[in-house]
Amino acid sequence: MAFIKSLFSTLIYQPLYNLLIIFYVIIPDLGVAIIALTILTRLLLMPLSKKSIESQKKMQDIQPELKKIQEKHKHDKQLQGKKVMEFYKEKGVNPAGGCLPMIVQMIFLITLYRVFMLGLNSPEISDLLYGFVKNPGHLNPIAFGFLDVTKPSLWLAGLTAVAQYFQGKMMLKTKKQETPVKKEVKEKDKKTPDFGSMMQQQMVYMGPILTLVIGAKFASGLILYWLITTLFMVAQQWFVMKKDNN
Repeated sequence: MAFIKSLFSTLIYQPLYNLLIIFYVIIPDLGVAIIALTILTRLLLMPLSKKSIESQKKMQDIQPELKKIQEKHKHDKQLQGKKVMEFYKEKGVNPAGGCLPMIVQMIFLITLYRVFMLGLNSPEISDLLYGFVKNPGHLNPIAFGFLDVTKPSLWLAGLTAVAQYFQGKMMLKTKKQETPVKKEVKEKDKKTPDFGSMMQQQMVYMGPILTLVIGAKFASGLILYWLITTLFMVAQQWFVMKKDNN
């Protein structure tokens, strides 16, 4: 456990913290530094995020055919699972393709959480600076002249929840015209509850609610990172889906 903690600190926590300090030294505003760090990490992770968005969209596109397979083999779960996996392989779809970016985002959230938990001006944090990174001394927690990034902010959590709601709604929209065959399948499936779609629709609302509740209790510096990440993802989703529809 100690080895994993040390590895996390060396490979993730320390580099991200040093990047945050570098941005703060350039522009001595912690809010600007957090935004710059967020944009940089999102740019580096853009190829991964793009694959995740494309994977989620493919999953939506193949739902009618997937339901046919599940219905055909509903009395043999083992065969059903085998056929579903073969179908995923045939279509080149990874059902877990959208999970990795979420895991990476959680790692960054945990990293920033540790920074604020230890304290921005803790001697322990100062010891993590690389030799070539200038120590700015005292870090001013007031961002943009009014926001204390070490304290919760209800309005910032609200903005993040709204942004996450729009991100969820974008993923539910069908970007391509349904073919007549798909429409027939859809009409037929109205009699059978689509628990997958129901869960997706519920998460569109539950996700933002959880974001608001949790975000209202955490340091606003964390929520600022979360907000910028969500806005970046909304823009990327719009660009990827618009490109696919042209």
